Amino acid sequence: MSRAVEIACDESGYEGERLIGSTTEVFAHASVRLPVDEARRCFTELRERIRSPATEYKAGHILREKHRKALEWTLGPSSPLYGRARVYLVDKAYFVLDALARALLDEPGDVAAELYRLRVPYLAAANDFLRGRPVDGFLDALPPPLRKGVFRRSTVDPLVPAIVAAVRHWGGPSRERVTVVHDRTNTLSPALVARIEARLGGQLAGLRLADSTLDPRVQAADLIAGAARKLATDELHGRADERMTALLRPYLEPTSVWGDEASWSRLTGQGSRPADEQPAGSNAV
Repeated sequence: MSRAVEIACDESGYEGERLIGSTTEVFAHASVRLPVDEARRCFTELRERIRSPATEYKAGHILREKHRKALEWTLGPSSPLYGRARVYLVDKAYFVLDALARALLDEPGDVAAELYRLRVPYLAAANDFLRGRPVDGFLDALPPPLRKGVFRRSTVDPLVPAIVAAVRHWGGPSRERVTVVHDRTNTLSPALVARIEARLGGQLAGLRLADSTLDPRVQAADLIAGAARKLATDELHGRADERMTALLRPYLEPTSVWGDEASWSRLTGQGSRPADEQPAGSNAV
């Protein structure tokens, strides 16, 4: 049996199933496939460019305006990360609405996209409802198609589809088995890992947690995830730097969960994504 592909992963903007009312609007999950020595070379170069005494370099270092050239290098074709990193983005508001539609309807269609365009006022209540928390009168306040639905409880943790997307990408068309080395998080419980394994049908060869300070590949994933989340959030609000968006573009996972058509068009440079081409939703586990 051939040896499994090994990737390292980390995230930015993650608070488990708490998607609304947190400090971030976008979740970003990065996966990298590169040797440890190449990851070290990346940070050696960044230390030369930034000259910070910090023991661990994070996205905050390269996102400072005075270090713009370092960010350009990190994302650009001269970086060891170029072609070896992938970022899965989640527009949290859309993610919740998509999960709600899929939890209540057998055929959700473009309900989530319609609700997103209306900027519905019950996002926080929807998030609590999906997490299994009591929300008085919530179902009665929903539009008629959703009000009649039968609730199917499942995870609304964006880490599940993010890791699934990473494994599928790096496994390639031949569906090679993939081992995931992930930054430490209490959320990756055996139950959640089992959900991920169920989605992947045996393609996940293993998942272990690592300290980013001890594995430069995980640190590199953290760097890319943090930068991507900031740039994508700027694009969501129409205040992005076009050059930085263009540099981020090759890293983006096309199955990312994103509701705002205008910013998705700018992020990908490929035009709007029709509602019927939206990726599988958060709770399709």
